[in-house]
Amino acid sequence: MLWQDPLAREVTRREFFGKSATGLGIAALAWLLGRDQAQGAGRVGGLDGLPHFAPRAKHVIYLFQNGAPTHVDLFDYKPKLKELHGQPVPDSYVAGKRFSTMTGSPQGKLLLAPVEPFKQRGACGAWVSDFLPYTAEIVDELCFIKSMHTDAVNHAPAICFLLSGGQIPGRPTLGAWLSYGLGTENDNLPAFVVMTSVSKGTTCGQIFYDFYWGSGFLPSRHQGVKFRGSGSPVLYLDNPAGIDPGVRRGMLDDLAALNRLKWDEYGDPEIGTRIAQYEMAFRMQSSIPELTDLSGESPATLALYGPDVLQPGTFAHHCLLARRLVERGVRFVQLMHAGWDQHNSLTTELYTQCKDTDQPSAGLIKDLKMRGLLDETLVIWGGEFGRTPFLQGNLADRPRWGRDHHPYAFTIWMAGGGVRPGLTYGETDDLAINVVKDPVHVHDLQATILHLLGIDHERLTFRFQGRDFRLTDVHGRVVEGILS
Repeated sequence: MLWQDPLAREVTRREFFGKSATGLGIAALAWLLGRDQAQGAGRVGGLDGLPHFAPRAKHVIYLFQNGAPTHVDLFDYKPKLKELHGQPVPDSYVAGKRFSTMTGSPQGKLLLAPVEPFKQRGACGAWVSDFLPYTAEIVDELCFIKSMHTDAVNHAPAICFLLSGGQIPGRPTLGAWLSYGLGTENDNLPAFVVMTSVSKGTTCGQIFYDFYWGSGFLPSRHQGVKFRGSGSPVLYLDNPAGIDPGVRRGMLDDLAALNRLKWDEYGDPEIGTRIAQYEMAFRMQSSIPELTDLSGESPATLALYGPDVLQPGTFAHHCLLARRLVERGVRFVQLMHAGWDQHNSLTTELYTQCKDTDQPSAGLIKDLKMRGLLDETLVIWGGEFGRTPFLQGNLADRPRWGRDHHPYAFTIWMAGGGVRPGLTYGETDDLAINVVKDPVHVHDLQATILHLLGIDHERLTFRFQGRDFRLTDVHGRVVEGILS
């Protein structure tokens, strides 16, 4: 009997089921190691039957602004806030609402007018603050959603919720789902790339947790590959001294042979992932230096992104790399810029955040459009929630003005990839506290992003622990009103 064999008692549950499904395992390994192009010209990997219908976008660049940009100071213009500046927020607007522990009860909190003036911009007349002069120039390319709302009230759960559909870490993130479902168009680069940055001198304590780009229960080859902001963009790609590509190739072939022996013995899918990732790393030894060499970019292109574009680790540098990545077929690029947590720095650090991100974000849109890439690239800009229209701090101490977390209404913008340009969708009340028209929940945004890439969000699932999971959990609807 199995339990009477002392060696068998050492077999793990994973190994037992792996051995019991050798046929499936071999098929999975062939898929992992194969270079055969999947459905669709030039595509590598992905699932049969995807996309479900003709996609409007092929790639996504998510300009994620960690810490939550203040919608009432940047995009959601409310004249009544200026009129009622310094007066207590009416109870009818906030009764029964949960805020962070820094606010506690909102009763008696004083309303705070926008720090900088707003103007209507472009032919579409979208309202944008003077904080963002470069974004103001491209509003006719943008689709503003002013009726976003979420369930989470603190940063990490809210970011996790927006990117993975769950507030608790452990689920696959959006980029991992797209890598799993759609594969990539360039087998020499990862399908899902992440870059992080933070404004110099910020007091914001935002942390970039690995689960923000994790693969959760999907095979780990689908997790985001993080590019570093200094030194070698990807760790351990360089060969040690005395090791040339030929020697490295031979080492990898021998290592793969050993790993295949273990695969045959245990059928563990993570062994297949390990083999595939070693191969990817070998190919990236030539693709990454070419990707990060900006010497061929024209002065006019570099000028679009601003003065920091050639400084590795900056948001501007990452925006240019994002364009180069999608140009080379990468499916999902996630830029995360921290520092937007203005609890007491609206009149100081908010200026820095906008200066560091405004021109590069606008420059990316202009660059993509000039190269004919905007139509097939969905660009998203926004954070995990908004900021309270009432003050956090002392009204008499202007240098320390701040706003707390606000999950009930916030603004994002999208461009390209099948969304309607020059559109403002949704509306908040006259104090920008609650959504009053065309609400868009986080799950609705996720469903819409998948739809733009040709995916029915209810049909892209993965069975885990006896349940078919999906990005949108059991919720979500496509926001038809923003589609071009």
